[in-house]
Amino acid sequence: MSTGEKLVQLVIVIALFVGVMAVVLVIADRLKSKRGESLQTVAFLLPAVLMIGIGLLYPAVRTMYESFRNAASTGFVGFENYQTIFTNGDQLTVLRNTALWVILTPILATFIGLVYAILIDRSRFEKFAKALIFLPMAISLVGASLIWKFVYDYRSTENDQIGLANQILKSLGFDTYRFLLTDPWNTIFLVVILIWVQAGFAMTILSASIKAIPDDIVEAAKLDGVSGVRMFRYITVPSIRPSLIVVLTAISITTLKVFDIVRTATGGNFKTSVLAYEFYVQSFRSFNNGLGAALAVLLFVLVLPIVIYNIRQMRRLEAQ
Repeated sequence: MSTGEKLVQLVIVIALFVGVMAVVLVIADRLKSKRGESLQTVAFLLPAVLMIGIGLLYPAVRTMYESFRNAASTGFVGFENYQTIFTNGDQLTVLRNTALWVILTPILATFIGLVYAILIDRSRFEKFAKALIFLPMAISLVGASLIWKFVYDYRSTENDQIGLANQILKSLGFDTYRFLLTDPWNTIFLVVILIWVQAGFAMTILSASIKAIPDDIVEAAKLDGVSGVRMFRYITVPSIRPSLIVVLTAISITTLKVFDIVRTATGGNFKTSVLAYEFYVQSFRSFNNGLGAALAVLLFVLVLPIVIYNIRQMRRLEAQ
């Protein structure tokens, strides 16, 4: 398809959208009765419902359907694709790596962000310290991966080093290390990249929550002799619990969908692949549509409980 044909299609789509909205606005303007208000509601909601149905629900149902078919989508294989995920050695490595990402990243990023927020709270250099840890959030995950790929760069000990990590090891008298090549530690070193990025997000949210703690609660606790670790445990953490839940769930969802870091740093090699990247590999490189769809469904199933839990917590807070 040529560039001109693509532009024509784009213009047609935009014109259709403008036309639909114009019709909706005309109908809304002319229908003034009570029945007309109902028709207005339908007229405004219908485009959104159609878009959700076509752009979200249909692909989701289609993906579930494809997950029960073979690689070429020519016949049904039942639960064979799901069985492969939980029995094949390479797929089990993918699940192990995904578990490491999901366990380590939210906990460590949130912990680092929380401790950092407490340490710099109301200090003279608070703004500068916040900007310093928040800067990685302004970098794309691809950019962050490229930065850390240079940090982890490996060259043999006798050669000059361009990787910061190996230069430090060499300066201390140790042999250089293959940070991105040695399984399973290479997965941990990739996790560090996302922690570096997400710690700034956690710090920003939690710092705002800490500042929102009423001063009278803090003063009352101090009068009762509460300080240090006890203040953190019995006052700070319970007071910011809703924000902690939001941060943990948001980072967990981001971690489950991690793709950029693995693709940029290792290309999924050296046993570093995760669910989101393996879905891409099976669907668009190996053209195993059935297994790729099964991986996508599994990813959806893993994300869904986190989303439901987060929604319930938000509703509970609204009800208070």
